[in-house]
Amino acid sequence: MLLRKLVFVTEEITAEAKQEHNRAVRRAAALAIIANPFSGQSVEDLSRLFDIGADLGRDIMPRLAEMLGRPAIAYGKGALVGLNGDLEHGAALIHPKLGQPMRAAVGGGEAIIPSNCKVAPAGATLDVPLGHKDNVWSFDHLETLTVSVPDAPRPDEILIVMALSDSGRPWPRVGKGRAA
Repeated sequence: MLLRKLVFVTEEITAEAKQEHNRAVRRAAALAIIANPFSGQSVEDLSRLFDIGADLGRDIMPRLAEMLGRPAIAYGKGALVGLNGDLEHGAALIHPKLGQPMRAAVGGGEAIIPSNCKVAPAGATLDVPLGHKDNVWSFDHLETLTVSVPDAPRPDEILIVMALSDSGRPWPRVGKGRAA
């Protein structure tokens, strides 16, 4: 695996709806830009990408969890595939094996890890969906973190995103959904 660049993004949201909050919502994301080994090829067996996703998760997620600075409550993942790749290349990186190291880094996680994947040119944005790590029905934790890297993905690259949040939306008023 050729990792060209690793970008970390953090943000704190301190106000919403013209109201300051006593505790900022903190979010962090890691964006790894790698060479796409299947760029421009029609390949049936994508299992090589499964292991690359797992390796990236094991290498990056502990740093991302530490960077958040608080326990992670919500998580999400995604991929932007460069124009010479196909959508399934991103899916192969984020679905089969990336979840286990993400869950390990945040101390578990019973719920699915929300995800998004698309083929796009360099500089495109990706809305990474976030959801509660233990309760998929916690509506107050459903939101997105929008990320972008100006020079990625290049046509023969894939940008993989792992994202964490220490809470739900800054001022949730929708309710707990099916939360117990």
